[in-house]
Amino acid sequence: MNKFSLDVCILVSLALSIPSTLVIAQDKLHIADSETITGFIGERLMNSYNNRILQQDVDMLVEPFRHREETNQWQSEFWGKWFTSGVLAYRYHPTSALKAKLQEAVKGLIATQTADGYIGNYAKNFRLKEWDIWGRKYCMLGLLDYYELTKDLSSLEAAKKVADNLMSDLKKADGILVTKGNYRGMAASSILEPMCQLYRATKDKKYISFAEEIVKQWERPDGPKLISKSEIDVAKRFPKPASWYSFEQGQKAYEMMSCYEGLLELYRITGKPEYKMAVENTWQNIYNTEINIAGSGAASEMWFGGKILQTNPIHHYQETCVTVTWIKLCHQLFRLTGESKYADAAEQSFYNALLGSMSSDGYEWAKYTPLTGLRLPGSGQCGMDLNCCVASGPRALFNFPAHMVMKARDAVFINYYADGVFKTTTPKGKLIELTQQTSYPKNGLIRLTLKLAKPETFSINLRIPSWSLKNRLTTNGTLIDHVTPGYQIITRTWENGDLIELELDMRGRVAYTGDKPEYAAILRGPILLARDESLKGIDMAAIVSPGGKDGYVSLQEVTSTNSWMQFRLQFSPESYKEGGDKPVYVDLCDYASAGNHSSSSFRTWFPQLIDPKSF
Repeated sequence: MNKFSLDVCILVSLALSIPSTLVIAQDKLHIADSETITGFIGERLMNSYNNRILQQDVDMLVEPFRHREETNQWQSEFWGKWFTSGVLAYRYHPTSALKAKLQEAVKGLIATQTADGYIGNYAKNFRLKEWDIWGRKYCMLGLLDYYELTKDLSSLEAAKKVADNLMSDLKKADGILVTKGNYRGMAASSILEPMCQLYRATKDKKYISFAEEIVKQWERPDGPKLISKSEIDVAKRFPKPASWYSFEQGQKAYEMMSCYEGLLELYRITGKPEYKMAVENTWQNIYNTEINIAGSGAASEMWFGGKILQTNPIHHYQETCVTVTWIKLCHQLFRLTGESKYADAAEQSFYNALLGSMSSDGYEWAKYTPLTGLRLPGSGQCGMDLNCCVASGPRALFNFPAHMVMKARDAVFINYYADGVFKTTTPKGKLIELTQQTSYPKNGLIRLTLKLAKPETFSINLRIPSWSLKNRLTTNGTLIDHVTPGYQIITRTWENGDLIELELDMRGRVAYTGDKPEYAAILRGPILLARDESLKGIDMAAIVSPGGKDGYVSLQEVTSTNSWMQFRLQFSPESYKEGGDKPVYVDLCDYASAGNHSSSSFRTWFPQLIDPKSF
């Protein structure tokens, strides 16, 4: 046995015997104790909290579980998606009203559990088929979230019974999970995530053994090959199936990432390096080949090599469930590694694709969100006045605040910037309160004030986004030189009232893609700008150049009542005169606002004039 194999065996042995944390691979970063966010983002959070989370009819979500007559649909996911959103929302802003609603939802769901432990909506002869195991997964995720939040043993016991019943049902069948349900078993085997969570909560080795068996089955000839194909483009892992939405489809974006979330949970327990490597390889491939300028991707719910195609009209582009799971996967890897690239990607997705799919009042979520076209709400699914994306959208919205300020063994990490107050603990376990004063990303100035009882020496790590090349940073007025993208580490003895001031590079940037024709898009900070047809200016089809090839353009801020951000940009128009024409001005708004207040169409990529002299 070589040293690598021996090390892996030791790690597995330790994983099955560790008595306290039940974790071998510790996260580098841990969420803060509390956060209170104001400004625009705080408003959006509370709109979703009040108008979507609190307004949900819980009895409607529980109703399908009472009948157990389903044969092929996915109503059972809605309870779990809404519930896990609700727990995140409660952690962000605990209120008695939401606590009561969560209690009602758990009580209602557990009341439907059958004598054999089943919680689901499928008829007995159709168990294990279609979306049945997928629905059980979401029930387990919700029950375990509630247990972690409240330590209510009835919730944990219900989750154990769901898991035991599933293992029993599989044993009575053929024991093969990955042949059940949809998309090469990815929908069913994404139950890996709550199985790992259940092991940590119970210390019962049968759950980790089942989790390992799921991963082993991935490599069957008919499995999704999530380990062995992790270095292959996610859009090219399997041949295009004869039927798009079928078992043979191996490119299903949402379910694939859900499985990889579970694999990271299994890595935390076992420490097996191949698990982490498979997720890192896949994440990088998704980012390189699929994620567009708004921070999401997938068409008709599948990976399709979409990054190079993003300037085209694309059918059913950017499903919100894909955006949500991409942000969650980014943050899983971010907590584990502390690498800034994961936070950069999550921020790009949050401010553009995610906020762009949410209505301003927080009630509605678009199912698909184009880069060019209209922003429209989705329709109900499974005979219910709800769909997967409306239920899922808040899961990413309320996932974000907990990652803004985090703690590590020897440092406090400030990862995202928003007006508000964040409380966590120092490396010595003392309370520290950080107040951010900023309107970021509307502008790039951030003032951070520290409040702590006693002086303490530790590091504060500030994330400098990858796009921010010109930065100014001071501590108590003293300038810090050479501030570049990544993490700027400031180690010193911090005292109460210390002030950090950071100014990020908010110059307008031009991104180009394509060859003939070439397309240009305009960004400012993490924000993608769009041309809404309702704004001032000429039609964008006449645009030649947004300001040259130096990479930057001048943006003039414009007051707006309908957009979060609006800027005026000078363009060079196509000219039919020998001497050329004067520059023209057009208004652009942030992508999240484009088409979000009316039925107006919008565009993010602008075709550039083809000039044969430049060939």
